[in-house]
Amino acid sequence: MFSGIIESLGTIKATHFSDGSIKLDVATGFSDLALGESVAINGICLTVVTYDAAGRAQFFASPETLQRTNLGALQAGSRVNLERAVSMATRLSGHIVQGHVDGLALLESILPEAGAYLIDLTLPHSIARYCVEKGSITLDGISLTLNRVQDMPSGDCRVGLTIIPHTWAHTNLQTRRVGDLVNVEADVPAKYVERLCQPSR
Repeated sequence: MFSGIIESLGTIKATHFSDGSIKLDVATGFSDLALGESVAINGICLTVVTYDAAGRAQFFASPETLQRTNLGALQAGSRVNLERAVSMATRLSGHIVQGHVDGLALLESILPEAGAYLIDLTLPHSIARYCVEKGSITLDGISLTLNRVQDMPSGDCRVGLTIIPHTWAHTNLQTRRVGDLVNVEADVPAKYVERLCQPSR
C-alpha cells in the first residue's frame, strides 16, 4: 500500500526483456531495501528481487504489467518516481494507492502558469468513469487532484490538473512531453462502489 507521495527519483540502469516480461535494474538511492519489499516505480507496485548496499535493485514485471503500463518504454537513463510502502505510523499525505495500474493516459498539453504547471490528459472510458472533479487520481505514482473532468463524445474523458512547483521539481513529470503515455490508477473506493451498485445475479 502506498500514498502517492514520491520519495525520490531513481534512474534505470538497464532493462532486460525475456519472454514478454522485463527485469529492471534501478539505482534507487535507498540503502536499506529488503528482499521481497514492495516499491512503487512510476506507480507500479514491484518486488525487490536483488539489491546491494549502494541502493541498486532489480525488479521483475510480468507480461500483464507490461501490457497495462508504460514500463516497456523505459530504457537506461530514464528517471522514475519511487515510493516505498507506507507503514501504519506514516502520515497519509496523499491518498490510498495500491500500485495496481488501471491503464494509460495520453498527455495532451503542459502549460506553465505562475510557477505551477497545468496539464491536460485524455483518459479511456474504462478509467474515466471513476473520475470526479476534486477527486484523487494517481499519475505515474503521484497522488494528484483533478481540477476538471470533461466527458467526450467518444466516451473518453479529458481531465485537467495543476502541478505545484514542488511536485514538478521532485518527480519525473518534469521529463514528460506532450504525447507521452502516463500510468494511471483510479481512486480505489470508486471501483468498490461501482461493483456494489451492480444488480445481483
